Amino acid sequence: MRLTLASVKLAEKLTILNERGNGVLIRMNYIKKTCGDPKLRPSFLTDKATESAIKYINKKFPNIDVRGNIILFTYHHQSFDHVYELLNTIDACQCLFDITINFDFTRNYLDLITTYTSVIITLSRIDDKKALVGMFNCAHEMTNGSSDPSYPRLGQMFLEYEHPWKKLTEEFGPHTRSVTAALMSLKIVYPRRNLPAEQWRSAQLLSLLSAPATMLDPACCETVACEYLSMEVIERWIIIGFLLCHSSLNTNQASLDLWKMALRSGLYLTLTRDEVLNIHKVSEDLFDNIKGYSKRVADIKECRDHVLLNCGAMHRERRQFLRVAMKELFNVLEDEPGLLGPKALFVFMALSFSRDEVLWLVRHSENMPKIKTPEDYIDNQMAELLFYMEKLRGLMKKHKHVLQRYHVQYLAQFDALVLNDTIQVLSIYVCPEEESVLMTSFVSTLSGLSVKQVDNKQEFDFRALRLDWLRLQAYTSVNKAPLPIKDYPDLAKVMNLIQFHTRMVDSVEEMLQETSEVSILCFYPRVFEKMFSQSSEEMTMKRYLMSFPSVCSLFSQCGHPLCPEEVSVHLRLCVTFLEQIAKQTSNVVLEICAEQCNLNDQLLAKHCADTISAARHRKQKKPVPKKGEVQKEKPGAESIRKDRSVTTNVDKLHMTLTELCSTYSLCGDFIVFDHIVIPTEFLISHLETRLSELIVRMANYNQATQEIARPSDLLGGIKAYTASLHTLYSYISVDATRLVKSVLLQQTHPLDSQGNQTITTLYTNWYLESLLRQASSSVIVHCPTMHCFVNQTTDNEPSFRAEEFSDVSELQALAELIGPYGLKFLSENLMWHITSQVSELKKLAIENMDVLVQMRSNFDKPEEMAALRKRLTGGENVLKRMTIIGVILSFRSMAQDCLKDILDKHCPYLVGPITCLRDCISPEADIKVTLSVFELASATGLTCDIDPALVAAISSMLSDNTSIDEEYKLSCLLLVYIAVSLPTLALDINSSYSRERGGHNNNIHCLATAINQLAAAMFTVQNKNIEQHLKEFLMIASSTLLQLGQNVERVEVKNRESIYLLLHMIVEESSFLSQDMLESCFPYALLRNAYREVYRTFVVTLG
Repeated sequence: MRLTLASVKLAEKLTILNERGNGVLIRMNYIKKTCGDPKLRPSFLTDKATESAIKYINKKFPNIDVRGNIILFTYHHQSFDHVYELLNTIDACQCLFDITINFDFTRNYLDLITTYTSVIITLSRIDDKKALVGMFNCAHEMTNGSSDPSYPRLGQMFLEYEHPWKKLTEEFGPHTRSVTAALMSLKIVYPRRNLPAEQWRSAQLLSLLSAPATMLDPACCETVACEYLSMEVIERWIIIGFLLCHSSLNTNQASLDLWKMALRSGLYLTLTRDEVLNIHKVSEDLFDNIKGYSKRVADIKECRDHVLLNCGAMHRERRQFLRVAMKELFNVLEDEPGLLGPKALFVFMALSFSRDEVLWLVRHSENMPKIKTPEDYIDNQMAELLFYMEKLRGLMKKHKHVLQRYHVQYLAQFDALVLNDTIQVLSIYVCPEEESVLMTSFVSTLSGLSVKQVDNKQEFDFRALRLDWLRLQAYTSVNKAPLPIKDYPDLAKVMNLIQFHTRMVDSVEEMLQETSEVSILCFYPRVFEKMFSQSSEEMTMKRYLMSFPSVCSLFSQCGHPLCPEEVSVHLRLCVTFLEQIAKQTSNVVLEICAEQCNLNDQLLAKHCADTISAARHRKQKKPVPKKGEVQKEKPGAESIRKDRSVTTNVDKLHMTLTELCSTYSLCGDFIVFDHIVIPTEFLISHLETRLSELIVRMANYNQATQEIARPSDLLGGIKAYTASLHTLYSYISVDATRLVKSVLLQQTHPLDSQGNQTITTLYTNWYLESLLRQASSSVIVHCPTMHCFVNQTTDNEPSFRAEEFSDVSELQALAELIGPYGLKFLSENLMWHITSQVSELKKLAIENMDVLVQMRSNFDKPEEMAALRKRLTGGENVLKRMTIIGVILSFRSMAQDCLKDILDKHCPYLVGPITCLRDCISPEADIKVTLSVFELASATGLTCDIDPALVAAISSMLSDNTSIDEEYKLSCLLLVYIAVSLPTLALDINSSYSRERGGHNNNIHCLATAINQLAAAMFTVQNKNIEQHLKEFLMIASSTLLQLGQNVERVEVKNRESIYLLLHMIVEESSFLSQDMLESCFPYALLRNAYREVYRTFVVTLG
C-alpha cells in the first residue's frame, strides 16, 4: 500500500494538471476570440476558395479530406485523458476531502474539476473547431504521409461533447461521492464568508481599533487559508460541482441549501478571462431535461428572482463598507507598520474581499440584466476601493522585512515547538516512516530559522516544505491510511498555519497576486473605462483616479506560458487614463492661471482712467448713477469676504486642483509591460501643449483683419500665467520652471513641438504684413526722435496705432517674448524682403548700365550730367525700393537695440565679454573671423559695422554662374544710380523734414541706413574696400545735390534743404565716412543753412 501511494503521486499530478489546465483553458479562449473577431480571424476561414471545403468538413467531420493549416487541439487533448485517469485513481483511493483539514488537497481537486469543465465548455463555444482540426489533420497527412495519431480520439471527443453538460454529468456520475464530500466541506466556510454588509459592520470586520487590547495578538484561526479564499472560486466550485453531480440535491438538504445560497450570489460566473457562465440559464436548461428535477427548476427561478431583486444592492453595500474599512486599516498600518506582522491576515482578507467585489461588479456590468435599479450596477466610487487596494499592496511590499522578521521568529519559536509536540503525541501511536520523515524535516527546517537570516537579506524558499505538506495531505487522506488526517485535525491546523507563515516569509508578492489580482480588467476595457469615467465625475473621487492606470501595471501578470501571444504589449488603457487625469488637472491649473491673469489685467494702467477722472472732479457733485447701472468694482474687491462659507469660482478651482494633485501621490512611477510610466510627465506634457496653445491664443492674431495683441500685453499675461504655474509646487512635485522654459523656448522658434505656429511666426507675419507694409507706402513713418513708428495724419481712421507696437517698451517686450532665436527668424524674413528689393534694383541698374557708366566718370561735369540725367529712367523707383530697404533695416536696428537692453538686464556677464570681443576686432583681421564675431555680437543685439545677416542674404543671391566682377560693377553702378537720383526727392511734397519726428515725412531719411548697410554688405561679399566706394558715392551725391542748389526758380528747390540733410544723415550713420570727408565735397555752410531753414517753421511754446 505504501508503494502504491508513493507511486500514484496524487499531489504532484494535481499540481501539474491544474497548471496545465489553466494554460489549455486560456489557449482555448484565445482561439475562440481569434476566430470570432473579424480582424483577427485566420484568412483561410474567410477565403472564398475554402468556403466549400469548410462546409464539407463541418458536415462530414471527422471523416474528411481537406487541405488546411492550424495548430492546437491535437497537442492538448492528452491532458483530458490524464484528468480522467487521475479522477478515477482518486475515486479508487476513496480520498477524504475537507477544505478545513486538507485545504490544499481539496482545493486542487475542486480546481481540477472546474478547470476541466471550463475547458470543455469553452471548447464547445468554438464554432470553427471542426474546421480547424480537420484542416490540420489533412495538412499533417499531406506533410507526413499519415494522419495524426491523436485525430480519431479527438474527433470522437468533439462528437461526444456536442452537448457538453449532458456528457459531463454522465462522466462525473461515478465521482459523485468524492465531489459531493469536497463540496459539503464548504458548508462551514461559505455561509460565514457570504454575509451582508450589515453583519460585517456589526462584527467590525477588518477593524484593528475595535479591540485595542488585542491589537498585538496574532490574527489567526483554524481555517486561515479559507479566510482569504476567493468567493468567486468557492461559488464556481459549488455551482459547477453540483451541476456535474446533481443527485445529492434531491437527497441531501444541506447540499440543496449550499447550492441555493451560491445561486443567490449573482447571475454570472467566470470561466476564464471575459468568458462567463450564466448559471441560472445553464442550470435550468440542464435540469429541464432530467426527470424529477421540476422542484430544482423552481428553485433556480426563485434564486434568479432573488438575485435580480437584492443582489445588486447587497454588493453595493459591501463595497461601501470595504471602502471605509480599508481606509481605516491602511491608515493604522501606515502609521504603525509593525502591526503588519501580527495582522497580515487582515490585509489579505481585505484585499480578497475587495477583489471579489470588484470582479463581481465588472462581470455583471458587462452583462447587465434588465432590472428596475440599474444604479446598483454602477459604482462611481470604484476609484477609492482600487486606490486602497493599491495602497495596501504597496505597504506590504515596502515593509516586507517586517513580515519576514515577525514570521521567521514565529516559525522558529512557536510553530516549530507546537509541531514538535504534535509529532510527539503522534509517535505514541502508529506513525508510518515516510510520514514521520516528512514531519521531522518540517520541524528541522523551521527550527533552523533565525532573525539574522533576515538581517543578512538571505533568500528564503519554502516551496519544498509546502509541496511536502501537500504530499502528506495526499498520503493521509486516502482510505485506510495508517495515519488518517481526519483523526488528527490538530496536525492539519498546525500545518495549515505554518504554510501561511512560510508564505509570509518567501511569497508575499505571490500572496498579493493571489488575493488582489485584478488583471482580468484588461479583458473588460469598456467596463474599466466606464468606471474611470464615472469616478472622474465625482469631486471626492478625483484624488483616487491614479488607481486606474496603476492597476494596468498588473496586466502583465495575467499571461500564461501556453498562450504568450494572448496579452499583447500595449499601453492604451494606461495611457488613456493618464491622459485624462493630466487633461483634467491641466484644465484646472490653466483656469486658475486665467483667473489670476484677469486679476492682473485689472491692475493695468489703461483701466485707471475712470479713477483718475473721478479724482480730478472730486469737488464736483457726484452724479447719481442711472437706474440699472452697475458700479465698477475696484481691483481687490474679490478678496473681501463677508461669509467664508460662500465659495468663489477660484476657491472651487483650488479645491479641485488639490483633489487632482493628491492622486499623483499614489506612486511616482510604475511599470507596465516593461515600460516605466511616470504620471507627472503626462501632466507636464499636457500643460506644455495647452500653455503653448494659450500663449498663441492670447496673441489674438487675426489674419483677416491683421489684428494682434500688443507685445507688452501678451508679456504681462504670460508673466501672470508663469507666476500662477509656479504655485503648483504647493500641490505637486513638478518642475514648473522646466515647463515654462520649455514652452517659452518653443515660442522663440517658428513652430512648436506639435508643429503649430508660435508667437514668433505670428508677430513676424504681423510686423511684415501690417506695420512695415504700411511704412513702405509712407502711411506709417519712422520716427528717430521717439525711436518708433508713427501714423501719418490722414482722413481715414488707422487700423492700429503704430507707436503702440513699435516703441521701445513694446519692442523690448517683443524681444523678451521671442528672444534671440525669434529675432533671428524675424531678421531672416526681413532679409528675404530686402533681397527681393535688391534683385529689382540690380535689374534697374542693368537697364541703365550705359548711362550710369558715363555718369560715374562725368559726375563733376554739370552739362553732361544734365544731359545724361534725361536719359536715366527709373530713378524714383530706385529710391522707393531703397527707402523700403531702409525702413526694414531701421526696424531691425530698433529691435536689435531692444534685444541688447533685455540681455543686458538678464545676463550682463554674457553681453559684456561679447561687447569687448566685438570692439577688439581689428579692421585688418580676416573677414571670415570678423563676420563670425559680428554674427555673435548681432545675436546679442549689438550694432556692428557690417551686418552679418545682410551679408549672408546678399551672398545667398549669388549662384555658381555669377561673375564676381559683374556683381562688383553692378554694386558700384547701383550706388551711382542712387546718388544721381537723390535730387528727384525734392519733387515729392512729403520729402520735407520734420523736426518733431527727426526725419522726413516719406521715410527717405531711412535711405541713410539702407545705403550704408547695403554698401557695406555688398562690398564685403565682393571683398572690396567699403570706405573707398562710399567716399565715391558721397562725392557723386554731393556734386549732384550742389547742382540742385543752382535751380533757383524750379520746383525742385522747395524741399532742397530737407534733401541736403539727408546727405548729412548718411555720413552720421556710416562707420566708414566722416564729417571731414563730407566737408571736403559739400560746404558745411549749406548744411547749417539747411538746418536753420527746416527748423524755422516750428514754434516752440513753454508752459
